Amino acid sequence: MFLYDFGLNAYASLGKMASFFNSKIRKMVEGQRETADILRRGIATNDRVVWFHAASLGEFEQGRPIMERLRKQHPEYKILLSFFSPSGYEVRKNYEGADVICYLPFDTPRNAKKFIELAHPEIAIFIKYEFWGNYLTQLHERGVKTYSVSSIFRPGQRFFKKWNPYSKVVLQQFDHFFVQNETSKQLLASIGIHCVTVSGDTRFDRVLDIRNASRDLPVVEAFTQGQKTFIAGSSWEPDEEIYIPYFSNHSDWKLIIAPHVISESHLSKIEKMLESNGISSVRYTSLEQDAEKAESTNGAEKSQCRCLIVDCFGKLSSIYRYGKIALVGGGFGAGIHNVPEAAVYGIPVLFGPNNQKFREAQILKKIGACFEYSDAETFKTLMDRFLSDEKYMLESGEKSSKFIQENAGAADICYRGIFES
Repeated sequence: MFLYDFGLNAYASLGKMASFFNSKIRKMVEGQRETADILRRGIATNDRVVWFHAASLGEFEQGRPIMERLRKQHPEYKILLSFFSPSGYEVRKNYEGADVICYLPFDTPRNAKKFIELAHPEIAIFIKYEFWGNYLTQLHERGVKTYSVSSIFRPGQRFFKKWNPYSKVVLQQFDHFFVQNETSKQLLASIGIHCVTVSGDTRFDRVLDIRNASRDLPVVEAFTQGQKTFIAGSSWEPDEEIYIPYFSNHSDWKLIIAPHVISESHLSKIEKMLESNGISSVRYTSLEQDAEKAESTNGAEKSQCRCLIVDCFGKLSSIYRYGKIALVGGGFGAGIHNVPEAAVYGIPVLFGPNNQKFREAQILKKIGACFEYSDAETFKTLMDRFLSDEKYMLESGEKSSKFIQENAGAADICYRGIFES
């Protein structure tokens, strides 16, 4: 425990120093300073609090179906939502499904004690990979029911190493685990933890909810005009260098590119790359502004462009519905992004090689619903097959949709296990 606390304090100190040079870290450090005041303002001593903690945006989406069920069935609870990463907090700090939203301070003994005293939750729910020793110890000592949902474990993780007994102790602070697969259950059993239910991944419930609530997007409809459309979601430059040149020779297809990083420099690079490949482009906000101003002539000209660049947030999950084929970026970097978000629409999905840690991507690859490319040649081989065999393309997409439907239901299992048991 001493080494863990020493490491956390050192990490916190390094974070504060790094905040002078990195705007993202600065937002996190400044946000953590405000956490205590947010809790004091938002939570009264007699409030009944359920605390959800998500590292970032992806984990939030996994917890969201449970939060929304709780809000509907038990409005007497006050929902506290915390994030560690700015990429989660800054996007969802105004989420209406929670009553109080804040950053989670670094897991030092002092921070953990202060946070739990101010929040005084009845129930705490940590999503996927969140295992903070001091927070969990405080919750355990106070008798707070504590759960891990959508968690997934692999043999190489520190929890299962004989040289790291403290990590095992951290996991023993949980009252129950709702894990994604049987392997995770067996790994936990190997270290003496048996309070485990194999529930699956709540992400599948979330993407179904998103699909069912997806909005009509007049701007996208005006752009696609019923033409076959390739959607590149959460796109990064290494992906763009592969798929953009391919479509220079396929003028009967339209492209929609939703970059993961929406910065002027990245948008300009995409536009220059498209131009050098003879592909005309227009930005989403430009078409949207024309529609609002009813500049029909100018808007009609722009909608004839072959590529729509999505230069705003919050559209991608609804945009996938307009595609025949999708690409999910990130596979040449830290890892692919949200594959089920595209697959739920019943279209084949392509992604780069860094996908081994994503269980749903591995299964979808195995059943022939999603496909990995490693370079321009493998991308071309996959796309040529789809474009020459529409039946094969449709069947691949149907496998995607079927897989999502068959694997939904984890949110109900977790909700019943936590709030109705």
